[in-house]
Amino acid sequence: MTRIEAKFKSLNREGRKAFIPYITVGDPSVEATQQIILELERNGADIVELGVPFSDPMADGPVIQRASERALTNHVSVRDCLELVRRVRQQSEVPIVLFSYLNPLLSIGLERLGDELRQAGVDGVLATDLVPEEGDEFRAAMQAAGIDLIFLVAPTSTDERIKRVTEASSGFVYVVSRAGVTGVQQSLSEAAANLVQRVRRFTDLAVAVGFGVSTPEHVAEVWQHADAAVVGSRIVAEIEKNAGDPALVEKVGALARWLVSSRSANAP
Repeated sequence: MTRIEAKFKSLNREGRKAFIPYITVGDPSVEATQQIILELERNGADIVELGVPFSDPMADGPVIQRASERALTNHVSVRDCLELVRRVRQQSEVPIVLFSYLNPLLSIGLERLGDELRQAGVDGVLATDLVPEEGDEFRAAMQAAGIDLIFLVAPTSTDERIKRVTEASSGFVYVVSRAGVTGVQQSLSEAAANLVQRVRRFTDLAVAVGFGVSTPEHVAEVWQHADAAVVGSRIVAEIEKNAGDPALVEKVGALARWLVSSRSANAP
């Protein structure tokens, strides 16, 4: 059982839902990212998504694009991301998902990638531009290494497509709350709840909802119908705003506490 599977089983026993924050490795520095991961865990994160900087992040909105640009200016590579996870593993067992595009991962070499991810302590991979139809070799490499491979389901996905995605996924299924790119929005689409229900017809895997989740109200709304809420742009924007502040880590922790504030109010 992977750390991701174990986390969802534990949360299910407790009658709780997961909070999954996203941050970009190397923004504003790799050292700060390490501190932020640990601070997020202390303040309610159940799983952490680490964005691997990439030069052409087409699925991401402007906030995360800028974070990726800043990290690349710091010359942060995928190997830096793995070394970061190794250091985090000396202090934490929080499940970690690498959120990446395919090219940075393949730069390591597919024949070595699974072993290197496992040895670093990575638990899952979400490659945004990898589709199940073209992912058999990649999927086999991840399965051999015990790494969960997570795919996206979009509002435009047909039932046939959802079935294919869920059959190829492990760990959890990531439901995109809207068409388009990542970014903060004022309200969540009702279509997201319907999409979660469609996904559940095809799998017993946990279902996470992301893209646009940015307030405690959004998180609570997602938790009503899904197993996990993913928050990215709102957290990355807080890092951008406070990059030069000595209290950066504490401010990100306070934001995380705020985002999950409905958890204590609705505790069983």
